[in-house]
Amino acid sequence: MSALAKLPVTILTGFLGVGKTTLLNRILHERHGERIAVIENEFGEAGIDNDILLTPGSEQIVEMNNGCICCTVRGDLVRILGELAQRRASGSLQFDRVIIETTGLADPAPVAQTFFMDGDIARSYALDAIVTIVDARHGDAQLNANHEAQEQVGFADRLLLSKTDLVDAETAARLKDRLTRMNPRAPISAVDFGRTPIAALLDIGGFSLDAILEIEPDFLDDVAHEHDDTVQSFVFTSDTPLDQGRLQAFFREAMDSHAEDLMRYKGIAAFPGFDHRVVFQGVHMIMGSDIGRRWAVDEPRRSTLVFIGRNLPKDQWLERLAACRAD
Repeated sequence: MSALAKLPVTILTGFLGVGKTTLLNRILHERHGERIAVIENEFGEAGIDNDILLTPGSEQIVEMNNGCICCTVRGDLVRILGELAQRRASGSLQFDRVIIETTGLADPAPVAQTFFMDGDIARSYALDAIVTIVDARHGDAQLNANHEAQEQVGFADRLLLSKTDLVDAETAARLKDRLTRMNPRAPISAVDFGRTPIAALLDIGGFSLDAILEIEPDFLDDVAHEHDDTVQSFVFTSDTPLDQGRLQAFFREAMDSHAEDLMRYKGIAAFPGFDHRVVFQGVHMIMGSDIGRRWAVDEPRRSTLVFIGRNLPKDQWLERLAACRAD
């Protein structure tokens, strides 16, 4: 790619817990010949996806975790894109494309606006596509309850259906029909633990400004975006390793008592005598864990757990989590 050519940008979006980071991991590992700059945005005061991304080492990852990319930190997005372009032009950083992974609560419209309304950004970057993942198990409920989920589907150039193994064929077919009615121009395909044809997601020239202006005529107007302020996040951290049994008991009780309101939870845990991070991720009643990277010799073994939801008993849960520290 010429140093003067516009850099292609993919916006990866989808509601909380649909599998965006899992797909991003797949992309980073599959396209070995390319160098990718990743901009990560999380809703809340702490970001942990840099720990979850098991990157092969040729990527530049920038985390934005002090607000939502579509509103409170849009200025930061412009600044970061500008700095990346300057570093590439000077030769201090080499990359061939940018992937922006938005928080699950982001409206993609203001993010996409950035590439048309800021002259410097428009000269350096070309928005290639908005790729949206929809959770087959929770997608209907999320679309019913959340305007952002509807916007993510409506603006998509490609739609990916995740977690189809958790529903029957009839349920998946009904959701596909609904997605097609909402956005007939976006092809729909399945994604299984991040596995999907990557060539169908990158360098597709899928974003059409004319098509977007048809569904949202004021797209190019700089309209403020506000979130549902009942959705909140909080973080638990501990520099003391956690007791695995106590932590599992906490999660069981939390899911039993607040499954509907517990929209997303994920984290990195350190356990006594175990040399690897343990990665936790969950949505409502569905939770999984995996072995992450090995702790470095001199690295603090800090556990960080992030919770996003409505009406969660923050103080009570923080107290319970503190009691999960190993003796």
